[in-house]
Amino acid sequence: MWAHFEPVHAVTYLHPRARAAYEAVGLRGYWRGYFAGRAAPLGAVEAAPVIAVFFNFAPPMVARALPAVWRLASPQEALRARLTGAVQALAELTYELPETHLAEAADLLVRAASAVQTAGRVLGRVNAALPVGEYPLAQLWQAATTLREHRGDGHVAALVAAGLDPVETLAWRAASDGAPPQYLLGRGWSEEQWHAAHERLVQRGWLTGDGTTTEHGRAEFQAVEDATDRASAHPWQALGRDGTDRLRELLEPIARSCHAALPPESPVGLPALPG
Repeated sequence: MWAHFEPVHAVTYLHPRARAAYEAVGLRGYWRGYFAGRAAPLGAVEAAPVIAVFFNFAPPMVARALPAVWRLASPQEALRARLTGAVQALAELTYELPETHLAEAADLLVRAASAVQTAGRVLGRVNAALPVGEYPLAQLWQAATTLREHRGDGHVAALVAAGLDPVETLAWRAASDGAPPQYLLGRGWSEEQWHAAHERLVQRGWLTGDGTTTEHGRAEFQAVEDATDRASAHPWQALGRDGTDRLRELLEPIARSCHAALPPESPVGLPALPG
């Protein structure tokens, strides 16, 4: 299900209409829109809580954006911009689908999102507290966003429990799935920090000296992924097998359209759709 709702959420970062909506309220440049839009449900926060909950950004990079972005746009303006841009992007990407298709998908996704368990999940909670939206595309995007941040909170908890720090997590991803170094360096970490994280993963037995993943490392990280899935299961259990299967069917063309419209090498790490 993650592979089906993550692309819907991701239009807020990477689609031109979403970028234009942020720029219209004064948030020019990719990272201003990213930090303001994603942090806005928290209110006009300083850098410290965002460093904690976003997890994988270097603290100086966050501190350059926050709280300075709130002088350009208030959290309320950023929230309106991110929803406006996302809805405009989805309208462009789903115009061939019947309204009944979008309305049914939105209804089921909202039902799943309303079942998230938010204790200990800061980003999941603050997004779940936002208005659902009046129209199907707004409902669809907000529900996808709530589910995405809910899952992300659980993933961060699993990473922390496994003893992985942010730069080690990014270095592992770059080694394990061939992600380009921008996943690390693009989040503000230095090459020295990259190499130090690589060495720590070698010492843990997760990587060989030349950067190849080991069977031990793959098994250990799979345990993180399994814990993430278990922590994310409640919305789908609440929706039920039939409802989840129907939602997957409805989201399929929407997710594929969103995925195809986004850059192939994006910093958010979009999953490939099965099949």
